[in-house]
Order: sequence, then structure tokens, then C-alpha cells
Amino acid sequence: MSAAIIREIRIDPVVPTQSVLISTARGNRPRRDEQPVARDMRGSVETCPFCRGNEHLTPPVNMQAPAAGEWAIRVVKNPYPVLADDFLPTGLPAGIQQVIEGYGHHEVIIDHPNHGIALHQFTERHLTTLFGVYRDRMRYLYDADPRIRYILVFKNFGKAAGGSMAHTHSQLIAMPIVPHNVHDEVESSREYYRRHHACVFCTLMDEAMTMTTTSFDRRAGERRLEYETGRYIVDRGEKFVAVKPFASRYEWEVHILPVRHQSNFLAATDDELADLARVLRRTMTRLNGVVGDVQYNYFLHTVPHLKNSGDFADSFHWHLEICPRTSIPSGFELGSGLFVNTISPEDAAARLRQIVIPE
Repeated sequence: MSAAIIREIRIDPVVPTQSVLISTARGNRPRRDEQPVARDMRGSVETCPFCRGNEHLTPPVNMQAPAAGEWAIRVVKNPYPVLADDFLPTGLPAGIQQVIEGYGHHEVIIDHPNHGIALHQFTERHLTTLFGVYRDRMRYLYDADPRIRYILVFKNFGKAAGGSMAHTHSQLIAMPIVPHNVHDEVESSREYYRRHHACVFCTLMDEAMTMTTTSFDRRAGERRLEYETGRYIVDRGEKFVAVKPFASRYEWEVHILPVRHQSNFLAATDDELADLARVLRRTMTRLNGVVGDVQYNYFLHTVPHLKNSGDFADSFHWHLEICPRTSIPSGFELGSGLFVNTISPEDAAARLRQIVIPE
């Protein structure tokens, strides 16, 4: 029996000005099958600048873990930066056009010495160290440079996700502005808090795990009923939960959030990062089990580094967004700004939960 067809526009609960079109029948349209891109699974490549033994091919190290001895993670300046601290003069546009100097910092985090290892193959201990490097490097740059307003940590894995190097790595870009994606999340969640006195992310997690409804019985009167749902839960640890967004932009998109409210990733403890590592590894194992050698982007959204950042402490909730790239945006999506998702988030979450995780 085939699944029911869904065709609906879902409003993003966090940023209501954004919406996603869930159109499951669209997934049945004829399309040319493409061969999956072969992943380079070699442990070391002689010509790769990110492999051990080729450290002379990269800029000098800014940070490494462990600090002494053979490295497991290296942080270097990106030789082809999006933003840099070289103070290039800006142009002089006319009229209402505006220019902000392209100042900032762009670093590469070589997140494993193994050239072709996939994220779900990382040990939990290594992933814990990696997220500790993210946190500590962000702290350093914020403390060292008062011009920085936001630092985005992200990972592009695979050509479809914009990955230009086969060796597994992440990136960090420190910028003098707050990017609009983060700005919209911060402002919308603050507006939700102002109206409801609750964090919208916490509310969504509560609804993902339990749902409370009100019914009315003519004899018993009003009754509040609570029942388990869990249909958006992909995985859960002691301190973190992986959820499928209700308005998922991508077919297999998953977000990981701390269960306890926390606005700033920089406040995460080593114990919390260890649980994040476990949930992330399990989630990536599930994605690998359903999609195969998935190409993806992930990125951290945390509270901006502003003088009034304390105003967002109760309303914003930091999180990791994982966006597998299994399709290319169409002209409709680019022209309308409305993402089209051909798999219902509820079905995607169920299929991910079915993957057996080896212990």
C-alpha cells in the first residue's frame, strides 16, 4: 500500500517568514539516474596538503590537538580566504549602494589525519575533541578581535556540498557582521519569547517528544491529555537530541540541539560535547544507512557576539544543522525562495530511526 500523498506549505516555526513546500508526489517524477560520486577512501595521499607529513604545504598551524606530539586535529589559516585581515580598501559606490570592508578571519580545521574517513567513522572521543577545538578557537578569536560579531563553523563534505578538498575538514569564518540567517533566527525567536515567555526551540523539542492536547467531554468537562509522539525524533542522548524539522528544507535534514536550554555554544562543557559527539556519530550512521555516502553541509548556529547578546539568553537555543545534499535547487526554488521537499519529514524520521546502530 503506497503512502498517502502530501502536498502542503509548511511555515517554519522558528522563522515564520520562511516556508517549505512538502510535495511527496514530486518524488515520483521521471528523472535521469546519476551514478553516485565515488569517495576517496584512502587513509593517506602523498600529494594532499592536509595529510600527515605534508604540513609544510599548508600555512603555519594556529592551533592543534593535542598541543604537543603527533596531531589529531590542525587549524591553519585558509590560503584562499573569503574574509581576511589585510585591510583592503573598499570601493566608493554611488547612491544608496553600501559597502562593508571584507574584514575577518578564515581558517581551515583539518579534522582528522585520515584522508578519506567519513564522519560516522570518527570515534566519539575524536568528535568530542573536534567540537572542543571549534569552541576554543571561537573563544580565542572573539577575545583577540573586538571587531568580530559572528563566527560560523561549518563543514562541506562532497562536491555537491561545495567541498573542494577530498580530505575531511571543517572551516571557520569570523566576520564583522551577523549573517542574515542567524539574525532572522535570533530576532524571530526573541519575538516568540516576548509573546509566549518560552524558547521556541525548547517548545519544539517538547512537542517532538510529548504532545499535550485539550479535549472536552460533555460529562467530564475539559480534559488535558498527554501522549508520546516522538515522530520527529531521530536520536537522543542524555544531553542532546537529534530532530527532523517540521519544515525541513532538505529531504534528510536533521538538527541536533542541547536538551537543556543553552543559547551559547561557547558555554558547552566537555561532558556536554561528549554527548553531542555520540548523538552526531549515531545520526550520521543513520544517514549513511539510508542515503549511502551522503554529501552534506553542517553548520553551528549560536548566539551572536554582541553587546546586547544577553538579551537573547532566554530566547535563543544554539544548534547544529545537518543538511544532506541529495538534490539540486530548481529554478522555482531559486526564484521563489520556497524549498521543495519530496519526502515528508515524518517518513524521513521514521526511516532514519529504523537503522540499527552497532554498539
